[in-house]
Amino acid sequence: MTVSAEDADVSKAPAGAPAVLAVVALAGAATMTVELSAVRLLAPWFGASSGVWTNVIGVVLLALALGYTLGARLSRRPRPDRDLGLVLLLGAGLVAWLPALAAPVARIFMPSGVALDQAASLLTWGSLAASLVLFSPAALTLGCVGPLAVEVLGRRRPERPGEAGGRVLGASTLGSLAGTFGTTHLFLPELGLAKTFLMAGGLLGMLGLWLRLQAGGGAAAGVLILLPAGAATGLAPYSPPAIPDELSLLAERQSPYQSLRVVEAEADSERPMRMLQVNESLDSFQSLWIPQSGPLGSQYYYDHFIPPVWWTGRPNGSGARAEPWDLLILGMGAGTSVRVLEGLLPPGCTLHSTGVEIDPEVVALGKAYFDMETGRPERRVWGGLDGRAALELSPGGYDQIILDSYANNMEVPAHLSTTEFFALAAEKLAPGGWLTVNAAGFGLEDPVVRALAETAAHGLQSPVLLLRVPFSRNCILHGRKDAALPLPGSEEFAVEHPDVAALLAPLGLPGAWALVQAPAAPPLTDDLNPVDRLQLESIAAGRQRWVEGLR
Repeated sequence: MTVSAEDADVSKAPAGAPAVLAVVALAGAATMTVELSAVRLLAPWFGASSGVWTNVIGVVLLALALGYTLGARLSRRPRPDRDLGLVLLLGAGLVAWLPALAAPVARIFMPSGVALDQAASLLTWGSLAASLVLFSPAALTLGCVGPLAVEVLGRRRPERPGEAGGRVLGASTLGSLAGTFGTTHLFLPELGLAKTFLMAGGLLGMLGLWLRLQAGGGAAAGVLILLPAGAATGLAPYSPPAIPDELSLLAERQSPYQSLRVVEAEADSERPMRMLQVNESLDSFQSLWIPQSGPLGSQYYYDHFIPPVWWTGRPNGSGARAEPWDLLILGMGAGTSVRVLEGLLPPGCTLHSTGVEIDPEVVALGKAYFDMETGRPERRVWGGLDGRAALELSPGGYDQIILDSYANNMEVPAHLSTTEFFALAAEKLAPGGWLTVNAAGFGLEDPVVRALAETAAHGLQSPVLLLRVPFSRNCILHGRKDAALPLPGSEEFAVEHPDVAALLAPLGLPGAWALVQAPAAPPLTDDLNPVDRLQLESIAAGRQRWVEGLR
């Protein structure tokens, strides 16, 4: 094998094979950090559905593939070690710019003020376009690292191609594992998005500078790249969509799952109100708070969790209930449902609640800003636990199970929408107990609402009552174990309490309710669950109705 003078310089460079493999491992960790944080960067505008994840991962994989090809071509050059340092520096600059560029790029494809029923195509194609613009340059650049590192190792020993490639892949994969766990469990919750990207960019930049200096390439290129990148991060840090003028910001957090902020109506409002917003840009909120417990108003779906306790075991909903009402909430949020229920219980009835919330940071905000109680035996909260796992582990015997679990206020978790899940819920209900589901959608015939209702009926092996919440995009689904459902217009449906009666009155109107029977086969199962596609169909159908209403 003939070795040129330039190649000889590479083989004698101070950075040996262990150092090169360490660089590859750290670069792999930074690359994985960028990939996992990318969806979080887009979530305030496009959500974090499986469609958005698919778009981001697809763009990153395409860009990495192009980067591998480009790196293979660069490896033919005389000094691959210098080129390796240069691509790491360039990758550092591109990564550091991402928080500053996220908002302006996202706003191109998801303009401010777009409502949910107008956003069907934007959620899919907008997230794809934004991913291409934001993440493909950095991923393409970082894709060059592997081929260049293989070439550096091959020239230094020299090694066989298979040996060099295997060592580089092994180091890169180990680094990616560290980046995966570190990003989810440490960097995002402790540093936040902007600092996580800055950390990844800084790591890549230091590696690039070190390699350039080791290869005798000088630091000028690094300074020219990293100074503007640092300025971008400092002068224009990442920020989610702006808060409307009529609201004030009380708290803002980054959790392992989502971006969170608590906002409040201005002090001169007739009724102070706080809202927990999650990855918000589509005119919605997750949890709501007013100073007093009790109903929020019939247009808020939380109030529609109240009737089952009044319907149970009392003619016309009158009479006292001496036993506690044992409640399990899957999707606790900041505790709105508990405060609504405890403020409008029948005479003599007390509430024992267990809330399940997958995001511990939401629980912390609930305690700080939404009067969430967690310290009493009758007010239990399981933070950091998935709803289905909690249901499996729960003791059962509940009078009511409320399912109010969504990602980004609109995305139904697939494993919480199947006939197997609803059958498990039925097992955990006491005889005569209620399953109450917040089914977000645009009317009783909405694809998601209808699929949830039919699947719940199949899992419960009994009909379910579907009610449309006035002036909202929510429907409420009531199912019952081993007992008949009260239907609008019947004596069993009526309640004498004035607030509950006012809540129920519009639900008896034509088109406001439906009794859904169990189909022969459920639409949604653990094996086959097209809920993501149904959600896109739901948004598209809602937008079509909105357009037709303007004509």
